[in-house]
Amino acid sequence: MPATPSVSPAHPRPPSAPLPDFCSLPVLFALLVVGALTVTLMWLAPGNDGDLRDYCIAVLFTSWLSMLLTVALCKLRPWMQRLPWLWPYAAVWLLLVVTVGLSATLLGWIDHNLGAGLSPASRFRFVRDSVLATGLLGAGLLRYFYVVAQWQARVAAEAQAQVAALQARIRPHFLFNSMNAVAALIRVDPDAAERTVENLAELFRAALGSDQTSVGTLGEEWALVDRYLEIEALRLGDRLRVERAIDVPDDLPLPRLLLQPLVENAIRHGVQPSRAGGTIRLGGRRVPGGVEIVVDNPLSDAPATPGNGHGLRSVRERVRFHFGERATVRAETDDNRFVVTLFLPESAHARTDRR
Repeated sequence: MPATPSVSPAHPRPPSAPLPDFCSLPVLFALLVVGALTVTLMWLAPGNDGDLRDYCIAVLFTSWLSMLLTVALCKLRPWMQRLPWLWPYAAVWLLLVVTVGLSATLLGWIDHNLGAGLSPASRFRFVRDSVLATGLLGAGLLRYFYVVAQWQARVAAEAQAQVAALQARIRPHFLFNSMNAVAALIRVDPDAAERTVENLAELFRAALGSDQTSVGTLGEEWALVDRYLEIEALRLGDRLRVERAIDVPDDLPLPRLLLQPLVENAIRHGVQPSRAGGTIRLGGRRVPGGVEIVVDNPLSDAPATPGNGHGLRSVRERVRFHFGERATVRAETDDNRFVVTLFLPESAHARTDRR
């Protein structure tokens, strides 16, 4: 029987190094500053006999090149990003050198034919110096962009891991409390227990959802909060009262189970310890620059069940992860009530590309 020739497995394609966003203003600003600083240092170097006119012409030339390169890199970035390993950065460096070399050659040829005296007398030296300076500065600048991109990737991965760990610590606590509520209702009111199980099914689906479904809408979040409040209302009865003053679009992107821990804490520390119960207020409104969501509860005189602080801490971490540093979660006491206020910046709703 003839031997079957062995087929070696194909080598996996190495991942592509992420390129910076060349369409952004910071990249254009960096190119302009580097070009201007290079011309200034060369003009101030010992032995340089250039006058102020030559300096101004050189600054204008490098500024024009910076804008030209920014446009070219912005348009060609999707194609270069498809290259494997570090080849995207090699392609960017080659584009810088070739573009500057061709531009210097064209400028020297035009200036030589017009006799305007804008470029040095030796066109070869002008092109050579421009290409060498671009090659060295481009390599250093790309190295800086690469290090920044790697640092940002590590920061994003650490933030995501931290959020996942916080969610993992909250889920058992939330599920444990919910199952206790079902157990208390089975013998007393089977119909209410059945409705509670249906509500729990939706809550469990959100709590145990995959990362791909971790971002929903504010309307879906309020629906989950209503299901949770219905469960607690069966347990607390008239002691639990809820007031709503919400004027925020339901399609606002929001991480799932972001508000439920706040409502759970409000019931556990503000309503449950008091014999008379209390009123929980849920609010939402538009404010300059974003949206403000408020959950507040009364401060009870009776000692509350001690907590571990995971709920509020997880909300802070998840808000910072999904909405950036501009988002805030503020907890304070006001008029014998404990108020938690979330500010979500409008320009950051909601970051799903970091998952």
